[in-house]
Amino acid sequence: MPAKDLYHDIVVESLIADGWAITDDPLIIGYGEKEFYVDLGAEDQTLAAEKGGQRIAVEVKSFRSRSASQDLEKALGQYELYEAILNELDPQCTLYLAIAQTAFEENFDDPLGRLLRSRKQLNFIVFSIQERKILKWIKS
Repeated sequence: MPAKDLYHDIVVESLIADGWAITDDPLIIGYGEKEFYVDLGAEDQTLAAEKGGQRIAVEVKSFRSRSASQDLEKALGQYELYEAILNELDPQCTLYLAIAQTAFEENFDDPLGRLLRSRKQLNFIVFSIQERKILKWIKS
């Protein structure tokens, strides 16, 4: 079982406060003979949640390693892998990348981040670490 992300519990608390019911912690998906914890990193954790019949899968990323570019590469690679599998297995489930406000601004609201957001279908949950709440939902 992968280790939980540094912000895992904050995201869980924030989703519950926003009216979501956590259904899987972690969400395990398989395709062919391969099985994935939608979160594969030692610091990351994935959740599945449901609200009013709407299902989401959430990949939590802290972007706290020594290499911002490696964090970005890993997050995007995992996102694309999980999105492809979820689109095949459960097309009604929407994948989100949960990221703290500061990390979002540093990685996805700069020139490279804006380029990626314009070219990729990326969904975000931006949360406040201090306030322990969701600040905004960004759906492509």
